[in-house]
Amino acid sequence: MNGADRVILLTGASGYVGRALLHALESEGWHVRCMVRRPGMLQGQVAPGTEIVAGDVLEASSLRPALQGVDTAFYLVHSMSSPGEFEQEDRLAAMNFAAAARASGVRRIIYLGGLGESSSRLSAHLRSRHEVGEILRSSGVQTLEFRSSIVVGCGGFSFEMIRSLVERLPVMVTPRWVATPTQPIAISDLILYLMAGLKIEADGNRIYEIGGKDVSSYGDLMREYARQRGLHRLMIPVPLLTPRLSSLWLALVTPYYSRVGRKLVDGLQNPTVVREPPDQVLADIRPLGLHAAVAKALNDEDLEFSSASWPRLLERRKVRPGRGAIHTGTRIIDTRVVRVAVPPDVVFQVLERIGGNTGWYCADWLWQVRGFLDRLVGGVGMRRGRRDPLALEEGDALDFWRVEILERPARLRLAAEMKVPGRAWLEFQVTRQGEESVLRQTAMFDALGLWGLAYWYLLYPVHAFIFAGMLRNIVRAASKPIAGR
Repeated sequence: MNGADRVILLTGASGYVGRALLHALESEGWHVRCMVRRPGMLQGQVAPGTEIVAGDVLEASSLRPALQGVDTAFYLVHSMSSPGEFEQEDRLAAMNFAAAARASGVRRIIYLGGLGESSSRLSAHLRSRHEVGEILRSSGVQTLEFRSSIVVGCGGFSFEMIRSLVERLPVMVTPRWVATPTQPIAISDLILYLMAGLKIEADGNRIYEIGGKDVSSYGDLMREYARQRGLHRLMIPVPLLTPRLSSLWLALVTPYYSRVGRKLVDGLQNPTVVREPPDQVLADIRPLGLHAAVAKALNDEDLEFSSASWPRLLERRKVRPGRGAIHTGTRIIDTRVVRVAVPPDVVFQVLERIGGNTGWYCADWLWQVRGFLDRLVGGVGMRRGRRDPLALEEGDALDFWRVEILERPARLRLAAEMKVPGRAWLEFQVTRQGEESVLRQTAMFDALGLWGLAYWYLLYPVHAFIFAGMLRNIVRAASKPIAGR
């Protein structure tokens, strides 16, 4: 049975690891069936041949239809963010899934658990992860359990928590868990291991401990992230900071993760190091070290935001354009959308004339002031103008911007070259809807540390005024005849 014939069930497809695994499965041509509680969450985000079915591991009756005809099932479910008793929910979910998998004739379950030496001092989170593995193994369905440490990748809970701490705190009073030994693994390597689980020839159940190339600590990960971002951070260890105080500190600095803060901190106190390396069947996978894993995470994030499909991120976050800026990773995004009663090529002609003598379609005097201030601190200012008054090319200088992406008549992306505490882009995307066009204007700012955040929010009222005015005047200009059009 080849990959296209075997049905692969993927649970947790809307989560961080699940999305990455889904893309890998689709790229290799596997017949994938995603089981999610709310199928609408994945609509439009999967390949044409991928199935989306409703199912809830806490509702046993919903599992049999989803598991019908499945050869291998990936179990990527956990309840750590649940407001209830997550250990009880994890236990019930695993028991329901194990029973349904056995009844449906599933050949193999591949489960992602957590590293940690089994003992009575194991945190509740890691203890629950191990218990889930035991329940799945006792089902009678062959179970391959991959136990990993912190996953290094933009979007993962632990990595985002560490990133928030480093970005926002120039001086950190660090609790004991910062020195805990760990073996971070890049998300790309984790996916390689999970994908290998489809092809491993093994009898019975197996537990594979997996990790990156380097054994380090959470403090090492913080310092490496800071180094690659060009941030200088002072870390002052305070061994008396209790888990309770540590979780409160975490919730204050990283409010997005306040619900899982205590559960996560409890787990960070346990060493998560590979003690039994994977056997020969997985030896061909050569995981990245700490430096390379962090560099790849940051580079992958840049690539995601350089792609034309990044607005899907806003759709997943249910962001309504024009309702203020949102955070994703270190980036702050302000996006606005309008409809224009002309074709995309007409809108794009207006966009291509931006800057130089044409100006920026709103408050040109403010742009000149910003250019003057940039000159004072050694920047390029507005003196460069533009190469041609009517047309742009990729790489062109445009006042204190540079044309990074030009795809006529759909996309124009400008990268800022003025002095700012971070990196900034201004992007326009034009799509056709019937006889009209939809114009999306997006300002993105990769804030560098606390100063970057302060810069954005202090100037946000000015930015909001300019962005709204630009969009309004671009629509007006596109609605009028242009000489030579």
